[in-house]
Amino acid sequence: MNLPEVKGPLQRHLPFKEKLKWTGITLVLFFLLGLVPLYGLGINALQQFEQLSIILGASFGSLATLGIGPLVTASIVLQLLNGSGIMKFDLTSADGKRRFQGIQKLLGVFFIFFEGAIYVFLGGLLPSQALPPDTYRIMEIILVGQIAIGGLMILFMDEVINKWGFGSGISLFIAAGVSQEIIIRAFSPLTTSGIFAFGSSQPPIGKVWVFFISLLGRNPMGAALALSAILATVIVFALSVYGQAMKVEIPLSFGRVRGHGIRWPLNFIYTSNIPVILVAALMANLQLWARLLQNWGHPILGTFTGNSPATGLVAWIQPPNLVEGLITGSFAASDLAHALVFMLFMIVGSIVFSIFWVQTSNMDAKAQAKQILSSGLQIPGFRRDERILEHVLRRYIFPLTIMGGALVGFLAASADLMGALSRGTGILLAVMIIYRLYEDIAKQHMMDMHPALRKMMGKE
Repeated sequence: MNLPEVKGPLQRHLPFKEKLKWTGITLVLFFLLGLVPLYGLGINALQQFEQLSIILGASFGSLATLGIGPLVTASIVLQLLNGSGIMKFDLTSADGKRRFQGIQKLLGVFFIFFEGAIYVFLGGLLPSQALPPDTYRIMEIILVGQIAIGGLMILFMDEVINKWGFGSGISLFIAAGVSQEIIIRAFSPLTTSGIFAFGSSQPPIGKVWVFFISLLGRNPMGAALALSAILATVIVFALSVYGQAMKVEIPLSFGRVRGHGIRWPLNFIYTSNIPVILVAALMANLQLWARLLQNWGHPILGTFTGNSPATGLVAWIQPPNLVEGLITGSFAASDLAHALVFMLFMIVGSIVFSIFWVQTSNMDAKAQAKQILSSGLQIPGFRRDERILEHVLRRYIFPLTIMGGALVGFLAASADLMGALSRGTGILLAVMIIYRLYEDIAKQHMMDMHPALRKMMGKE
């Protein structure tokens, strides 16, 4: 399958500085794409789906409208097809990996054009109404073309990161988008109108500045609200890092080498951030369908007032800010019931999707047992038998699937209920991606890293 691709480096091990350079350049280009508006764009109805844009690393209405959405969709579809046995890929061989990556790229290109057309032709992004009727359709096609160009650029930037940079481009783009949002909401001196806040009657966006301005202006309620948002973000970050660091280690030995063994780690958050991503995507889709049904005169899922859910299911799965209610004195018993419903929805949804993901992505006990045996390992004191290993692993994997899914659902819901600087899903994604990146860099580049960086990462 001959598709355009980014050529990889000739040397097997790229130095730290080289990877840092290409990662930095690619991230700058990614942010620039989000600043370039689509030519001829009029109505941008996608702005209301802020949570979805964070997960997708997207900036609706710009060249980065699609974000990493098509790439993630292609990856999930192919993983499910492979895990369910509909399509078989031998990922242990070089040819099998190449075929898998080729089909994944082809699917990614398809979803780039498909999602671009969906956004435009279903009314999410519409051309300016001032255009003559005979040029309106042409401008729609031009909008789809611009969105597709941005999507293809992100696809190749992902390849640059994968081959020349640190970790995965998809993960880095998500983490960069969430980090940008947190930094802006914490430190931006600008107002929502885009003017410098100091000397203006409007408060700044940055909660740190709001906190100090409120203290100087003797406004304890404003200071408490700003401080609560900052502390909520710090608490969720700390709990997410702690949860990510927890592991269950299973002792294994090499069958033919006596006295030598390793510990096979199983993360406590076994399915990582996949369940909470799927729950967030489900919530975004419920909002989309609720708005469509309301427009068609059948508000089965609830109604909206402006861009905010007002009644029905979509209102109950929209998190209330409990901390703000307690500080301002507007807290009511109905808010507690609302919060419990939202928390339950996030936790149960994360558990269900966690079980679903384990069963369809070769992470169950049977697949793990095959992987361990193919590595020449076995459990000490037991004979080399896949059924025995599968039985032992099942005692760990299923509880970890349940508890890990419940934990990510709880953390994501807690951040939303406490009014953190970003949505809980985004914070979890950023923490897990950055933590995994830290582990990879520490493992691969500690020797060729600058001494100051080694000391900062706690390795010296």
